[in-house]
Amino acid sequence: MTAFRTLILALTALTLASCGGAKPVVDGDMALGAAEGAKVTVVEYASPTCPHCAAWQENTWPAFKAAYVDTNKVRYVFRELPTPPNAVAAAGFLMARCAGEDKYFDVIHAIMRSQKDWQSEDDMRASLVRIAGENGMDQAAFQRCVTNPEAIAALERRVKAATDAGVTGTPTFFVNGRHVSSMGGEGVLMSDLGPAIDAELAK
Repeated sequence: MTAFRTLILALTALTLASCGGAKPVVDGDMALGAAEGAKVTVVEYASPTCPHCAAWQENTWPAFKAAYVDTNKVRYVFRELPTPPNAVAAAGFLMARCAGEDKYFDVIHAIMRSQKDWQSEDDMRASLVRIAGENGMDQAAFQRCVTNPEAIAALERRVKAATDAGVTGTPTFFVNGRHVSSMGGEGVLMSDLGPAIDAELAK
């Protein structure tokens, strides 16, 4: 049995979400932009294996980041919710954290971009190993990272927090605790997200 197959079997117990009032702080939140306690907090629940998340990342993230994150108008919080193949998503989340906080988003976004190259399990593994290497991890370090029991348990806690908050699909967005996305399509577009943020900033 390949190491990747073993990994998949080890991670299949993680809660699945479909691709398609969150608590203000979750242990392990990854964030960009304004500091904690900012006037506006935007929370995105996403998965590196979700094609809708990848489309939002490619088509909408640059404008959102330029308008709100780079200007420190909002605190952008990314929360992890694996989608099928959930073991691959889980491995991606674990690898991103092993790469370090300063590289976390680079790894997640690289995995999303690599979806177009996936035709098989081998393609997925090759993408993950390649991205790991690009971020300072050889194959041995990658294997240790994605099979670390404590890291897997921490991810399971984050997934449980997401499902306990009622989130069942990705991408899902909240602005100051208010759900502003609808399932399907590419999730929230700037035409939906921007006005919700601007209304909160104007208060």
